[in-house]
Amino acid sequence: MELDSKLAILADAAKYDASCASSGAVRGNSLGGKGVGSTGGMGICHSYAPDGRCISLLKLLLTNLCIYDCHYCINRRSSNVRRAAFTADEVVKLTLDFYKRNYIEGLFLSSGIIRNADYTMEQVIAVARTLREVHDFRGYIHLKTIPEASPELIETAARYADRISINLELPTQKSLDLLAPEKSLVRTQQAMGRIRLKLDEASDRRRNGDKKVRHATGQSTQVIVGADDSTDADFLARSDELYGSYQMRRVYYSAFSPIPEPSRILPLKAPPLIREHRLYQADWLMRFYGFKTSEILSPTMPNLDLELDPKLAWALRNRQDFPVDIQTASREVLLRVPGLGVRNVDRIIQIRRYTRIRQADLLRLRVSLPKVQPFLKTADHNPASYLLDSDALRARFVPKPQQLELFASDEMR
Repeated sequence: MELDSKLAILADAAKYDASCASSGAVRGNSLGGKGVGSTGGMGICHSYAPDGRCISLLKLLLTNLCIYDCHYCINRRSSNVRRAAFTADEVVKLTLDFYKRNYIEGLFLSSGIIRNADYTMEQVIAVARTLREVHDFRGYIHLKTIPEASPELIETAARYADRISINLELPTQKSLDLLAPEKSLVRTQQAMGRIRLKLDEASDRRRNGDKKVRHATGQSTQVIVGADDSTDADFLARSDELYGSYQMRRVYYSAFSPIPEPSRILPLKAPPLIREHRLYQADWLMRFYGFKTSEILSPTMPNLDLELDPKLAWALRNRQDFPVDIQTASREVLLRVPGLGVRNVDRIIQIRRYTRIRQADLLRLRVSLPKVQPFLKTADHNPASYLLDSDALRARFVPKPQQLELFASDEMR
């Protein structure tokens, strides 16, 4: 098969993996005429990092052949799709050719499982090793690792990559038993734990002045939302564990997408995309706003409100905590006010040392006044208490119903 045909098949097969952002990676470069590649160059934007940087990546599967039969995967062994496989040298050639044409800043490489996990992992590592050692490539490399592979191979992958990831896929073993019976939550978490220990060791060596150490700076994972009956509480509880126990850089939530010739146990339609969006918002609250999973969701309310963002939904359930006085409230309290982000809270704390804050000041900070007004007291605004107690407050924020477009028939015209 020609190289361009393989590229068409295996680039398309990789599109379902969302966990390819590169924030936190050490930004290598080839200034001074040494090495090839850079993570800071110009190129086609393929993804956005959480910090807003555009990251252009060559995103490929080494092969879409696979011995596993995960029901939700288009590349499962029982799937009737065109198959292809790159050699390690072909991926190296593509990466260098694309970089030198200024198409990309780095490589995201994953693979189906061929023969066994260790054999597949060796092929993935061969790509990264050749790029780093033979071609002195200093661009970004993200390798998708396999939890069933030996710890030594996963450690080797981390030495050549800027980021490594292992996809959790589903939040509970019950869900994996149903949809991906060859996969084990325990094995995946054990691999994540080993990776974290190695990442900590490399970080300590860098802090102690070892500038030559090369090691991945973090790990990420992905879960599939809507392929089974797992609740949002299941996903967020698992994410909370991953952030706390394994120092995960990111958990990516990928809405289940129906695939050709699907398994009979899969849902017939995709979940609403707003559910994926709400999970990202709730994840952000846990990571940067000090919220606990139990505050966002509960056993009696295991799924997020699709009509309201999670912070606003929490505020409406906890109206007794409002209004908040912008002049005296702590940073932790201000972070819980709907409409106030981390950056603006920090700015407010600085400004209020010198003046009493008014609504006009919030406008200059580009704060949405309609959103904060019911919850925030300023020098020139004290929200009416009846508004917080009113059932109409939720209606104020819920999206307005939209009239569906009607197409008149020729007779009606």
